[in-house]
Amino acid sequence: MSFWSRTARVAVSLVVLMLLMAILVELTPLGENKWMRVFFGVSALNFTLRAAIPLVLGALSGILCERSGIINIGIEGMMLAGAFAGFVAKSSTNDWPLYLSLVFSVIVSLGVGGLMGLLHGMLSIRFRMDQIISGSVIIILAAGLTSYLFDRDAIADGKFTPIPIPLLSEIPVIGPVLFNNPPITYLALLLVLVVHIAIFYTRWGLRTRAVGEHPRAADTEGINVNLMRYLNTMLGGMLAGLAGAYLVLEAVGQFQEGMTAGRGFISLAAMIFGNWTPFGALGAATLFGYTQALQNEFLLAGVTTIPRQFVSMLPYVVTIIAVSGLVGRVRAPAAIGRPYDTEGGR
Repeated sequence: MSFWSRTARVAVSLVVLMLLMAILVELTPLGENKWMRVFFGVSALNFTLRAAIPLVLGALSGILCERSGIINIGIEGMMLAGAFAGFVAKSSTNDWPLYLSLVFSVIVSLGVGGLMGLLHGMLSIRFRMDQIISGSVIIILAAGLTSYLFDRDAIADGKFTPIPIPLLSEIPVIGPVLFNNPPITYLALLLVLVVHIAIFYTRWGLRTRAVGEHPRAADTEGINVNLMRYLNTMLGGMLAGLAGAYLVLEAVGQFQEGMTAGRGFISLAAMIFGNWTPFGALGAATLFGYTQALQNEFLLAGVTTIPRQFVSMLPYVVTIIAVSGLVGRVRAPAAIGRPYDTEGGR
């Protein structure tokens, strides 16, 4: 499977086009047109990035799991569990120094996400449960537990604030959008590059792709197939937990029941649209984030002629179009969703 497929190229190309349009709007007379500013202004790009970050992290989570052969529709549940864990940790350490409390809360979110990933791995690998059912169990479990345990009187004081990068943050258009963000946003963008290099240019990545494409051949080469799947599912859970931490500790600042609001499923669509590649998923997640940004921009522009419900459904319509294959044919890892009995009982 090519790591730079047609769908990935389409997603990234559209994002680049959107960025170029924003530069033209800010630096040329095009900016005098109200609708051009609504669709391509810096405000729209800023909101697009904020909306895209949890989708990017969720898509990376799915890539790690599914590249190793484990279907993970439980990203929504892992994300929600990570968000709740981060909120509990933050509200319990409000008297700590702010950044120490925030970093501790991120670590807790990562840990809980990893545990949810491990649970999904055990159900899928050890107990050979249907992986779609296992992912559904994760979602239902997270939704039920967080709703039951949520203390509505608890408050998390403070959240991550933007850290401008000197000089780079002063570049017109690009600077305010890409180089004046809180730390989890920077980390998410960096993780796209890290995961890309890890999957396509390291021994671990080669083994991950091997167990997802042809586990029997990988086993004969001495690779512990199920151990690799456990590892990748846990790492995927940690990334989904980080997406939840972003929602609570950087975007909103508080926890709300069901606050993931389908982001885990949209992340899966971004992963598929990006053909299981990190940069393709980044491009797709940005496009989905842009459709969410339009809701905000129409509201700020006072647009009332377009029904609010129509604008609200845009992200989901785009999701359906993406996974329907209209943009281009995609191919999942060959062994995805298939339990594997390793030779020698390992």
